[in-house]
Amino acid sequence: MVATPRTADGQPDDGPLIDATLAGDSEAYGNLVRRHQERLFQSLLRITGSAEEAEDVAQEAFVQAFVKLETFQRTARFYTWLYRIAFNLAVSKSRKRRPRVSLSVVQEASGLEPIDEGCAPDAPLAQGERAELLREAIAEMADDHREVLLLREFEGCDYQQIAEALSVPVGTVRSRLFRARMHLREKLAPLLQEDMESD
Repeated sequence: MVATPRTADGQPDDGPLIDATLAGDSEAYGNLVRRHQERLFQSLLRITGSAEEAEDVAQEAFVQAFVKLETFQRTARFYTWLYRIAFNLAVSKSRKRRPRVSLSVVQEASGLEPIDEGCAPDAPLAQGERAELLREAIAEMADDHREVLLLREFEGCDYQQIAEALSVPVGTVRSRLFRARMHLREKLAPLLQEDMESD
């Protein structure tokens, strides 16, 4: 059995499979797909909240990556490039529907506690309305801010990983994440004020 070539940091080296694919070996691309499909699917599942949608986006991303493979500059890992294609597809699809963003993710990202866990009779209705406000706040975010927020909160990526995925400096990642969180705080401020006045 031939050992899989690895990069300096111990990750599988996709270079030989990419070279073989570009030389016309379709089986080599099949190996690339098998190597990365589960990781990509799990990442997309956290973003979309739907296994069916995650699978659809992953398949479309692999097709696009195959078509665009000649343009891959190899300045980042193949998976990073593939993930960016998939993320853009997921964002594009999300524009056609309301984003499904969990309250816990928004709470963690914004540092706010938007939901009162009390047992008021109208609590379920209030929570539903608040959830809608939170989803709208995420939807109104600039794409680059939402992208950083999702990578940080859904993917659990650190600043360096996000910088690599987006091909931007770490400082840019920090500033975009800061702005994304400030956007949430501003949008949720009336909600919090309302809670304080009703106490």
